[in-house]
Amino acid sequence: MSSAVPFCVPPLTEGVPEAVAKVLDGRWLTTGPDTAAFEQEFADLLGAAHVVAVASCTSALELSLRAMGLPPGSPVLTPSLTFCGAINAILHAGHRPVFADIDEETLVPSPETVAAAAARVKPAAMVTQNQGGYPVDVPALAAAAGLDRSRVVEDTAHGPGAARGGAPVGSASYAACFSFYATKNMPIGEGGAVATSDEEFADRVRAMRLHGMSKDSWKRYLPGGSWRYDVKDIGLKANMTDVQATIGRAQIRSLPGWQQTRAELVARYDEALAGVPGVVLPQRGRLDDVQHAWHLYQVRVPDRDAVGDEMREAGVGTSVHFIPAHQLSAYRSVLGADECGNLPVTDRVGEELLSLPLYPGLTADGQDRVVAALTEALRTRA
Repeated sequence: MSSAVPFCVPPLTEGVPEAVAKVLDGRWLTTGPDTAAFEQEFADLLGAAHVVAVASCTSALELSLRAMGLPPGSPVLTPSLTFCGAINAILHAGHRPVFADIDEETLVPSPETVAAAAARVKPAAMVTQNQGGYPVDVPALAAAAGLDRSRVVEDTAHGPGAARGGAPVGSASYAACFSFYATKNMPIGEGGAVATSDEEFADRVRAMRLHGMSKDSWKRYLPGGSWRYDVKDIGLKANMTDVQATIGRAQIRSLPGWQQTRAELVARYDEALAGVPGVVLPQRGRLDDVQHAWHLYQVRVPDRDAVGDEMREAGVGTSVHFIPAHQLSAYRSVLGADECGNLPVTDRVGEELLSLPLYPGLTADGQDRVVAALTEALRTRA
């Protein structure tokens, strides 16, 4: 059955169809001038020195790890409470995930859990994650892992919009990887980006997103260009197209307003759900200088699967973020039982998380229906 209140409805800026039609009329559909313009505009939004647009956040993560030049099979710290694509990126880059447990309040690893994981296996790198839009303290986690910042890849798929200490996520990162998937805060449909403060690293990722070629098609076929190129690194086919980029350029304009709407919806959820028996409200962190992106509104409830099923029967869409990676059969097979055990907080919290609808087009009536459906589902279990 279709949901009266779907889990997500991607917002679309006015003028997107016309912008796409202009690109189509120009007949240059792959990586070209619109991609370059999008990279600069997104870098300006973040306050980042360099942005490289790619095919997805997953490819951004893999390219970042490849561009670091780690020895094959290097151990890479990561949370298990993450999307499977983040784990696949580590494996496809030729490395081995090492799971760190999470903090119950923030749903991300703490310096203590990172230090414990690093004590088991000395890591060569780390992939952090901004669960639900909560910006992690990258310097503290890097220090706990014994790593330089140039060995930290930030999975910021649940941004942009987050900030810590007044600095937007990605503004000073060595490698911050963003997602523009259809459900994200700034949806394009598909696509991702790497933001970095390091020009040499940006140049390497830029080449590696298109097989490692020294020149892309746009540069080869410009007036005076040459077909000749070199391949210095083994890369991927992971470039963004100008069709995607022109959608992104339009969506950037609307992002600040969408973020304000998300914050207002979160405040309304907080007020409506405060005191409802059985509900643990989403993570806030412990610092006043944290600006949450609110990509997700994740509550914790008992009997999560049944609650979600009952809400769906009431016409309300929900989701789960995420099934912990160490519980999934492929990773248990590849990594073995030792690496997939001893994550008690992840195991317990992972059984309770339920993501409620949160998107700019969610109406007050729709939000009331979500609250009523959740309250009723919990009432029947009291």
